[in-house]
Parts: sequence; structure tokens; C-alpha cells
Amino acid sequence: MTEQTRPAKQTGPGAWQPSALQRERIAYRGRQARRSTLIAAVSSVILLALVVVGVTSTPGWPRVRETFFDVHRGWEALPVVAQGLWLNVRVMLVCAVLIVVIGMTLAIMRTLRGPIFFPLRVFAAAYTDVFRGLPLLLVIFLLGFGVPALQLRGLPNQAVIWGGAALVLTYSSYVAEVFRAGIESVHPSQRAAARSLGLTYRQTLRFVVLPQAVRWVLPPLLNDFVSLQKDSGLIAVLGVIDAIRAAQLETAIDFNFTPYVVAGLLFVALTIPLTRLTDYVARKQGWYGGGGGPV
Repeated sequence: MTEQTRPAKQTGPGAWQPSALQRERIAYRGRQARRSTLIAAVSSVILLALVVVGVTSTPGWPRVRETFFDVHRGWEALPVVAQGLWLNVRVMLVCAVLIVVIGMTLAIMRTLRGPIFFPLRVFAAAYTDVFRGLPLLLVIFLLGFGVPALQLRGLPNQAVIWGGAALVLTYSSYVAEVFRAGIESVHPSQRAAARSLGLTYRQTLRFVVLPQAVRWVLPPLLNDFVSLQKDSGLIAVLGVIDAIRAAQLETAIDFNFTPYVVAGLLFVALTIPLTRLTDYVARKQGWYGGGGGPV
């Protein structure tokens, strides 16, 4: 319906008013929504209270609280752990950009048609098979300890660079498959229509296929970045002073494990917003049905 044919909104005494039955329905839905909210709040409080009472009444709770949940020790370790977390954030951001670029390139290579592109398809398939099969920690060890030990000219020796390289190599293989699934989900008629309009293969891929593919794979792509955000802490095994390594050094002072809990809380606080964004995008794209709520 266009602006010319759409009826104007009526105001004044002659304006449309809901019927008595409609007003009853609206009031009923409001009462049901308030009732559901109250029940959810009460049940959550009761469950939380039962958990707290059950945990704090155990014989070993005082020692657990002193070792893992010392508030004073946590405040002392917070600045050091937060400084290490900033390194994790920078590593994650840089790696995310490289992963998207490499993953998209590999996905396009896997979807190329014609015998002349056979070597590129084989390379992309071998890359994804190898790095999806290797454990991420093993790749970090191989690059972080093995490559610097070679003392090759022109290559950096910083552990954080090789730890990030391991993240990029591993995650780009997963992201490549995500992009490839999105590219192959575009119906062939879309390509045929674009080519019939005179678009070249490159123009069809750029203006028709990739925009639709990226739109459909955005939720699983964001899920991969949530995992990347957490796995950036694995570079601590190379001696890099990130949040986990900083918490380990703080714990070594008095063997109080509260700094580890602080690091975990910071990672959770960093991950939850991206997780909620992923759920929002997935729900907007129609990935989730109507049976679940916002949580």
C-alpha cells in the first residue's frame, strides 16, 4: 500500500476506538504478562536462595571462600588481570579481521568452478581439513615454541605474534566452512539471473552471492568469534602476560586462587554482550523459533 492509498490516521471524536472485547483482551494479556514476570522472579529468587544455602552450609565452604572468593585479594589482583585482559582484547580484534579475510578467501576458492581452479580447491580443502583436525593448543605449541627456535631471518620471535598466528590458522578453517555453507546456500537461480543481466562472475559474486551469504551466516560467525574471544587466553601457555597468565602470577604469590576467578569473571563480562548480540541477530534472521524467550 502506497502513501497515496493508505488511509490517513484519524484523530478527534470520530477516531477509531477499540471495542470492549478488544480492551478486555488487551487487559487480559497485560495481566498474564505481569503474572508470568512475577512467577519467573519468585522462582528465580527461590532457586538462588536454595543454591546459596546449600553451598554455604557445606563443611568445606569457609576454606573454599577463603581460597577462591576472597574479595580483598580479588580487588588487589583486578588491575593486573584487567591489564592482561586488554592484551586478549587486542589479540582477538586483530585476529578476527585476519580470520574473516582468510576464511572468505578460502571459501571462495572452494566454490570456484572449472578444471583450471582444481589446485586452488585442493589447497583450500586440505587447509580446512588439516587445521580443523589439529587441536588449537598443539598449533600454538608448534608455532609459539617451534618457529622461534629455528632462528629464521626475517621472522619475528614475539610469542604473542605466533600465538595469534595459531588462532588465525585454526579459526580461519572453521570460518571458511561457515562462509562456504552460506555461499552454497544461495540458490543457483540468483547466479543465473545476475549473469543474464550482464554481470560478470566477479560482479555476481560481489553484488549478489556474497551479500546474501554473509547475511545468512552472521549468527554462526558471531558464535565463532565468541569462542575466539575465550580461546585468546590460550596464548598464556607461551608466557605472554595476558589475563590468565597475570592471574597465574598473582596466584603464585600466596597460592590464593581468587585471581583466577577474577580473570574468569572478566572473560564472562566480555563474552556476554557478544553472546546476547548473537542471539539477537539469530532471532532477527529467523534462526530461532517462537518457543523460546529472550534468554
